[in-house]
Amino acid sequence: MKRWRTSLLLLGGGAALAFAIPAAGQRDAPPESLLPPGFGEQPQAPPPRPEEPPANGADTAAPPVAPGADQPVAATGPAEAGIAAVATAEALPPETPVETRPAIEIPEASRRPTDVVGPLRPGNWGLGYGEFGGANGVFLASLMRRLDAPLPSRWTSILLRRALLSEIPAPAQVNDVDWIAERAWLLLRMGEADGARMLVQAVDVDRYTPRMFTVAVQVALATADPAALCPLVGPGRSVSDEAVWPLADAMCAALQGDSARASQLIEQARRGSGAGGIDLLLAEKVIGAGLNTRRAVTVQWDGVDSVNSWRFGLAAATGLAIPDTLMNGAGPQVWAWEARAAMIPLDQRLAAAETAARLGVFSHDSLVEIYSLIADQTDPSDIEGTVGGRLRRAYTAGSVEDRVKAMTGLWDDKDVVAGRYARLILTAAAAARVPPSADRESQAGDLVASMASGGLDVAAARWAGVVGGMGNDGDRAWSILAVAAPRPAVDTAPRRVQAFVDRAGGQRGKLLVAALAGLGRLDDPAALGVDPAPRSRWSHMIQAAARTGQPGTVALLAAVGMQTSDWRGVPPEHLYQIVAALRRVGLDYEARMIAAEAMSRL
Repeated sequence: MKRWRTSLLLLGGGAALAFAIPAAGQRDAPPESLLPPGFGEQPQAPPPRPEEPPANGADTAAPPVAPGADQPVAATGPAEAGIAAVATAEALPPETPVETRPAIEIPEASRRPTDVVGPLRPGNWGLGYGEFGGANGVFLASLMRRLDAPLPSRWTSILLRRALLSEIPAPAQVNDVDWIAERAWLLLRMGEADGARMLVQAVDVDRYTPRMFTVAVQVALATADPAALCPLVGPGRSVSDEAVWPLADAMCAALQGDSARASQLIEQARRGSGAGGIDLLLAEKVIGAGLNTRRAVTVQWDGVDSVNSWRFGLAAATGLAIPDTLMNGAGPQVWAWEARAAMIPLDQRLAAAETAARLGVFSHDSLVEIYSLIADQTDPSDIEGTVGGRLRRAYTAGSVEDRVKAMTGLWDDKDVVAGRYARLILTAAAAARVPPSADRESQAGDLVASMASGGLDVAAARWAGVVGGMGNDGDRAWSILAVAAPRPAVDTAPRRVQAFVDRAGGQRGKLLVAALAGLGRLDDPAALGVDPAPRSRWSHMIQAAARTGQPGTVALLAAVGMQTSDWRGVPPEHLYQIVAALRRVGLDYEARMIAAEAMSRL
């Protein structure tokens, strides 16, 4: 379980946001290597500037970790640190002069604004122009940078993605482009590579800050798109002399058909680095995919002990399979990047797609689609025992019993890498086609949980009339419906809730109490063991954000309140504050889905 980090994220200060929060300082963390040893020695980091000690003695410095590791790298330090987070080597000295292309010139009339950026508007799932209100920009950016993603909650991640992609102005006290970069970097760490690319590509390259160059390189790699590095090479070299630029220049030359220049650059890189490890070989693999290169490269993963963004991006771009032993050690966000990597065959992306769905990156429909595409490519004589074949039966079998049996087989499959919840997401629409019946007591909990995982709250609520009299599985279904139904649909009187708490035990019972109280469906949660009073800086902050109508700030602070590896580590008091704050800013549906997820996954 991840170490609880909310106090570190809040950084000190007793009030909240723009209305009373002191600005949080930025961290001067040493940059993390993208390229491994062999590309030169790590430059000596400058001594950190003195900072005021954090409140309560909390250690606010979190060590950066490579994006391929279990925790995300804090790739963006202060602007003057340049793009050192993407390559640690000293510049590779060319033996012959290398032409530097002039910076891109964009007519003033064609420039895109940087003060207001985001693809989602209120009519298209956006949270609104004023979602962050007048919150302090330095504080918000610091929260984003320090947030430990991915989150344990699929629905909290979905909400945070909407907040980060909404069309919003840059808040006060932060650079416009750096603000966009922080949003993109958090999306990337959540596994949302495509969302991060939307933000990065909304800014003209000649307006990039050093921080944006850092994030843009990482986005190009996470989206398995080395060609996206090409517009960055010229202006990027004017910002820093990192080793990533000669390698990117060589790959781009090959992709543009200049094989002679590509060969010259890669040979200079090899001689300058004094090594020919996996990272250089992967760059050569991309060069070999270019026009007129006539370069065949065989990549062996022997001796490689980890996956980082460079290795993932270049391997995925060339359709090169990364060994399972390495991918199993990668963070879940890397699996989500793999799920949408077009050059990787579909059948090799199935486990990644389920992980992406569990994280909230893939929707139910996207997960069904990838299995449907696989089924279409499978010989009819071989499809019967596959996931696609069983999913087809879950929709089309002649009897309800056969459809439920097919779903049960999918839920109980022992080989699911992403866990049982991913399969509940897969069957959400199929479960919604099952008519409520007390005869299905043993499957009621999973059927209702499956519908809730896909956000099908109205369909799930149809079971309200039959679950009350069931046994254990009905009890589980009742707990989900108690919080998921659009309106109160089952008995949530204190006596009924207490009976559930007594049977379910500590964490699950208290989370139900917290969720019901946050939704206004249960009075006096303290009588059932959940204190609704704000007892921490975080709880005061999220209450203040809700009180002043800042749904984006509430979404960000909700994510801060879930800095743990899974639902077992989420304090009930945090869930209460999250649900109550979301409901207060008009996000009742999201509040209910987060609460239902808690009941489904425990």
